[in-house]
Amino acid sequence: MAKKRPQSKAGKQQLKDGEIPVVGAREPCPCGSGRRYKACHGRAAAQAVTELVHRPFEGLAGECDWVALRELVPAATVELTLKDGLPEGVPSVTLATVLPMAWPALRRDDGSVLLALQNDTSSGDLSRDLADTLQRALEAEPGSPVAARRVPADGPRLQDLLAPDAAFEPDVHTGFEFWVPDAENAAPEVSASLERANAAAIPTTLLSGVDAAYWCETPEKNHLRWVMPHPEEQLLDALARLHAAGASSLGEGTRLVGSFRAHGLVVPVWDLPSSMGAEACEKPAVAFAERLASALASDAPLTAEERRARSGLTNRQVTLS
Repeated sequence: MAKKRPQSKAGKQQLKDGEIPVVGAREPCPCGSGRRYKACHGRAAAQAVTELVHRPFEGLAGECDWVALRELVPAATVELTLKDGLPEGVPSVTLATVLPMAWPALRRDDGSVLLALQNDTSSGDLSRDLADTLQRALEAEPGSPVAARRVPADGPRLQDLLAPDAAFEPDVHTGFEFWVPDAENAAPEVSASLERANAAAIPTTLLSGVDAAYWCETPEKNHLRWVMPHPEEQLLDALARLHAAGASSLGEGTRLVGSFRAHGLVVPVWDLPSSMGAEACEKPAVAFAERLASALASDAPLTAEERRARSGLTNRQVTLS
């Protein structure tokens, strides 16, 4: 029979929730309570992991763009506005798609904060994870990155920290030069790292005539991926009406090929000819938005042809989160 591990006695210095390390479920809880981890701090951690928040960015300005920057866009930044203003010594807070070394956040030498969006998170609530990282970045020493950690289950969310009426305006970049203040005079190893990251980035452009529509270029064909805020069932009905009527494309050589779900929203995807750049998508996208608005307003039952179109769209739908 295997020897039992000695149980830690209660009375040791208590650790804070955010400091609890990951241990086996049957091992003694590091907090010193004497109970197994799964029956102590592990209970709240497990609940946080399993209770997935399907729309973590709901209620934030630019929810569709939050989703796009999390799932679609390689290199982009957004200036964030805090509800209570910037703390002393913090000149700015910037959301970034990704940071070097996969850091969750970085406090620069000048005190400014970069918060990464495309990182793995420890709980089922992406908004809470990002808010915790942001708070720690605001208090970090200048010139230091912020490490990942287990997030307290009762911590604030982004909706508690960001100004609700502030504009959310993504700045899509061709590369990751925003990582360093002076990319042109960076050290050789930094320049080499930037070159590798830039080579892997898919060229992406945010359309200006409609909201949250992102054109991207791939070797074989281009695509338009459009994050939409409408309820899923209503949107799929509307897309099916347009598809059945032959009005779902963005012009000659384009095709609505399906959609995917991401963080509670639906993202229709179009294949585009390799010759169709972002600028050429602008007018067709505006025209499609008008057709979609009319289709969304209809409450008539779907026809047999429209039901077939809807079934085809549903069968080609993928869930990313």
